[in-house]
Amino acid sequence: MNTMLASLPPLGWNSWNTFGEHISDALIREMADFMVDQGWLAAGYNYLVIDDCWSLRDRDENGLLVPDPEKFPHGMKELADYVHHKGLKFGMYSCAGVMTCAGYPSSYDHEFVDAQTFASWGVDFLKYDFCNFPESGDCRNRYQTMAMALKASGRDILFSACNWGRHDPWKWMRSRGAHMYRSTGDIMDNYVSFTDIFKSQLDNLCMSGTDCFNDMDMLTVGMCGKGNVGFGKVCTYEEYRLQFALWCLCGVPLMMGADLRSLKPEYVALMQNKDLLRIDQDEECRPPFLIRRGSVFTSNPEPKEGEFPWRELPDSSFTLFRHLSGGEFALAFINLSEAETCMHCELVDLGLPVSSGFALEVRDAFTGEVLGRKADYFNPTVPGHDMKLYLCSLVPARG
Repeated sequence: MNTMLASLPPLGWNSWNTFGEHISDALIREMADFMVDQGWLAAGYNYLVIDDCWSLRDRDENGLLVPDPEKFPHGMKELADYVHHKGLKFGMYSCAGVMTCAGYPSSYDHEFVDAQTFASWGVDFLKYDFCNFPESGDCRNRYQTMAMALKASGRDILFSACNWGRHDPWKWMRSRGAHMYRSTGDIMDNYVSFTDIFKSQLDNLCMSGTDCFNDMDMLTVGMCGKGNVGFGKVCTYEEYRLQFALWCLCGVPLMMGADLRSLKPEYVALMQNKDLLRIDQDEECRPPFLIRRGSVFTSNPEPKEGEFPWRELPDSSFTLFRHLSGGEFALAFINLSEAETCMHCELVDLGLPVSSGFALEVRDAFTGEVLGRKADYFNPTVPGHDMKLYLCSLVPARG
């Protein structure tokens, strides 16, 4: 068995965000074809995952899970074989509770028989949710139990633990055998949702790394309000770019949720951007660290008596730095406010005082534009709801 199932953050596609319960054998086969034909597999997205609502409402007389014959008339083994034939890996869903989130049979007290069932079907990835978990249950023990069941199944199955950040999983999921762990509640297809997730995990990324990654939930990039999680104001392209770049900067799994068949070209280009994927998939798997968290100040167009003609938007700007392999670095200026702002970075905060004699050679990760050397300080202007992301390398400050 392969002991390194997640040496880098897993990449793939999951059915839930767009399709919810409306899944089928035909849909999964079509998505597999599309992932291969449209370059997603070549870009590194190799997991195709079926989420909730795939089974009948009851187990069979032997206590086994049964795929819904109307949705999956050929069964899961034949479907998994098709996915494997395309060069992809096949993922499925269960739950640590007594029922799944949508009310289907789940794996509490069925861990070993279910793991064996998944292995017999050729499953490579298990998303393991946390709905309907008994009050008397022990969360840590039940994720440990499924980890042991997967190890006993005789098949390499990546364990994607999804307990929504309950009981601080970043402190213990690695020790319980998970390869990735959901650290937040469900993402919704809007700006507030994904930026709140990002902010909530800044202090926890230091506990994410090779073979056990913090999972900030599936991407909503390119969904444009369509699908199963389309609540709130539809994101702009720049906001979706911000989401994708943040996930890459944080070095977390990238599980796409949009309908890839109708994805606009600009979102295909974004999620297949080699520089962004290279940051996410950097072999050293180091997290970014926070250099500066601050406020953005914007105009107050109608100040009341005694008020300033500007207003402060706290906790709205972030500067992060990440060590990459090969002597590269990622430097990010993130502006979560609506107001354009000039952001500040003193290079001494990156470990480059003036006396070092070194500067950063800076290239824009979005456009490829080379900005040249930056020494002492670097103060880019960042539009609202956007970020500047740079790939950097060390060079002499002069010469």
